[in-house]
Amino acid sequence: MTKMKKHTLEELTDKYIGKAGTPARERFDFELKTDVIGEIIKQARIEQNMTQEQLGQLIGVQKSQISKIENNTKDVRFSTILRVFDALKAKVNLSVELDSHQSLKIA
Repeated sequence: MTKMKKHTLEELTDKYIGKAGTPARERFDFELKTDVIGEIIKQARIEQNMTQEQLGQLIGVQKSQISKIENNTKDVRFSTILRVFDALKAKVNLSVELDSHQSLKIA
């Protein structure tokens, strides 16, 4: 019986996307984070029994814009995302880590 070698997610990402710090990896990590934000917005909206259209009306955009945010199908302004979270009455915490490993947090 042959043993299968196990790989971590980090090893596979390094191999197939690129090592951390490379342009391809930076783009991948950014897109992954925006997917997560879209999913968080969608879940918060659903938990509040709100349609995309209702959320759009609260912040002054079309339903299609909310769909695009939730599905990460287009670049969205950060100010729009903040307006969405505000309309959902969601508290946003932002953490930025600098190269010097200094963290900045905004709550």
